[in-house]
Amino acid sequence: MRYLKAPAALALAIGIIATACGGGPGTGTPSTSPGASGAVVSSDPFILLSTQFNNVTEREAVQKQILDPFTKAKVEYVGSEIGPFNERIQAEGKTGKGQVGVVLGQHGDFGALVGPDKDLFEDLTPLANRLKDRGIPAELLDLGKIGTSKQVYIPSMQATYILGINKQALQYLPSGVNVDDLTYTQLRDWCKNISDQTGRKRCGIPAGPNGLYHRLIQGYLYPAYTGGLVTTYKSADAAKMWGDVKDLWQYMNPQSLQIDFTQDSMLSGEIWVGLDHVARLVNAFKEKPNDYQAAPAPKGPKGLYYMSVIAGFAIPKSSPNKSGAEALIDYMITAETQAKVLSAVAFFPVLDKAMPADLPQYLKIEADGVQKQLKHKDAKVALLPIGLGAKGGDFNNVQKNTFQRIVVKGEDITKVLNEEGANLQKIMTDAKAPCWRPDPDSGTSPCSVK
Repeated sequence: MRYLKAPAALALAIGIIATACGGGPGTGTPSTSPGASGAVVSSDPFILLSTQFNNVTEREAVQKQILDPFTKAKVEYVGSEIGPFNERIQAEGKTGKGQVGVVLGQHGDFGALVGPDKDLFEDLTPLANRLKDRGIPAELLDLGKIGTSKQVYIPSMQATYILGINKQALQYLPSGVNVDDLTYTQLRDWCKNISDQTGRKRCGIPAGPNGLYHRLIQGYLYPAYTGGLVTTYKSADAAKMWGDVKDLWQYMNPQSLQIDFTQDSMLSGEIWVGLDHVARLVNAFKEKPNDYQAAPAPKGPKGLYYMSVIAGFAIPKSSPNKSGAEALIDYMITAETQAKVLSAVAFFPVLDKAMPADLPQYLKIEADGVQKQLKHKDAKVALLPIGLGAKGGDFNNVQKNTFQRIVVKGEDITKVLNEEGANLQKIMTDAKAPCWRPDPDSGTSPCSVK
């Protein structure tokens, strides 16, 4: 698999949000016909199948605030886990006709559905060319090709993970430490200070049943300590990392094992310092904007690694309404709709166009944290796993199990890494999944655990 450049567009988008003087030309639904193609758009209804926004609140926000105002055709939002998502696209592809008109997935979701022997999606190169004046950065469009010559998906939104901080915690920062330039060791010292001086453990991570702590392991901790993930899973650097995580864990709120959305525990006062996805922090900033600030994730010996989450739209060849699907993508790639997405589900724009200057304070707080992370002198990008297909859940479970065994249950680090490393290798081999960033390119060979 060829490597793709790190997305810099999120930094540009956030910078534009922070300095925008107001919406410019090109906002709202374009005056030209959908897709700027001049074609008549069918009003036949279709499903938008997505791996994103699968809790009730997010689904309702997407349907009511974003899809219902689209008037060209009735679009029903259907959320899905990655396994059923893949199975449905493949099943409808075999019949040549289905109910799914368009799909929305993360970059890594498309890997198992694209390849020399798989022709499930329309080539959206003509649509991308018609939308070129919208301001989608070229490197994001390149990501949407999934290493092929076809435009498999059109990038539409992006997100990351940052620190959410209750301002009460700032007084306990270790002397001389900058909250925007933390190391994981300094985070440990900060959490210890909070625990020792308040009598309560107020740091946390989303390690609940539906929390995203596996993404923090994959895109933050492992790369920051080892410079890789799969290829460094059993390394001495990995053992050092897990030792440090155990040390940090003793000062974390034990309720972290029930936290799915850190914002809920921040609003209840249980958590003062938490690392989570921007969409799972935003309500804290929204409900109490004067009480919170955002900051970059901590850095490790190898730098400040962060996970860049790129999502986009693709049209299955089995789509029942391809003209309507193109019109929907056209609608989504406007500054007005991108602003709706930001407000509804806290995913940031992909367009290098000015956003409204009157963004609510809570979005400006979050944008500030994201921008500081992206522009940090030690910042480096880790991508979401790609090419795992139905093995994606098994891959995530390796990291979850490693955390539970080492950090929660206190098992021997070397023993666990060897055993879980073997499980990880079987997954990579069975999925025939090459390495992705930050691991080195393995060509077409499965990524090797070391």
